[in-house]
Amino acid sequence: MNLTYLVINFLVILIPFIYSFHPRLKFYKEYPSFFCSTLLVGFVFVVWDIYFTYNGYWGFNLAYITGVRLFSLPLEEILFFFCIPYACVFSYHVLECLRPIKEHKNAKKYTIIFSLILFVLGCIYLEKWYTSITFISLSVVLLLAMYLINITKFYRAYLILLVPFVITNGILTGSFIKDQVVWYDNNYNLGIRIFTIPIEDVFYGMLLLLLNVLIYELLRKSVFKSFNIRQSSKDSSN
Repeated sequence: MNLTYLVINFLVILIPFIYSFHPRLKFYKEYPSFFCSTLLVGFVFVVWDIYFTYNGYWGFNLAYITGVRLFSLPLEEILFFFCIPYACVFSYHVLECLRPIKEHKNAKKYTIIFSLILFVLGCIYLEKWYTSITFISLSVVLLLAMYLINITKFYRAYLILLVPFVITNGILTGSFIKDQVVWYDNNYNLGIRIFTIPIEDVFYGMLLLLLNVLIYELLRKSVFKSFNIRQSSKDSSN
C-alpha cells in the first residue's frame, strides 16, 4: 500500500514517455522548453504545497506513501509536479500535431467572463484559503495567457484531460481505494466534491497545466527557437 502514490505517478507518465519518441510526435525535441517550464512552475507549486501542508490545509496518508521526504513533502508529491505536467503537456503537444486548431473568435471574451467569475468567487471566499488562492491566481493567469498563447488550444487539451484527471484525482482522494492518499481540511475549501474530489482541484489542475503550457510555449517560440535557428545557421556554414 505504501507504494500507491508512487505507482500512480509512474502510470501517469509511462505511456506519454514511451510515445515521446514516436517519429510523428517527437516530443523529446521539446524537452528543453518543457523541462525549463516544469522546473519554474514546479518550484512555485512546491512552495505552495509546503505552506499548505505545514498549516494543515491538506496532508498525506502515511499508509499510501513510502515515507521518503524532500523539503518536508513526500517524494511522491514532488514527483507529482513533474509527472502530471509531463503527461498533460505531452497530450497538448499530441493534439497540436494530429489536429491543429485556430483561436476561436470569442475565446478572449469567454476567458474574460470566466476570469471575472473566478476572481469574484475568490474574493467572496477569502477565508477559504485553497478556494481563494486557486481562483484568484487562475483568473489572473488566464487573463495574461489569452494574449500570449492560443487559449483555444489550451481549453481543448484541458477538457480532454479532465477524463484522466477525474480518474487520477479520484484515486488520490479515495474514490477507488479504501482511504484517501491526500486529505483536505474542508474549513479551507468550499466542501463541494466531484465524487471525492474537491471542486477546487479542477481549477488547481487547470492552473498547473496553464502555467506549464504558457511558459513552455513562450520558451519554445522565442528562446529555444532562436537558439535552434542560430545552431542551424552555424551547422550550415560549417
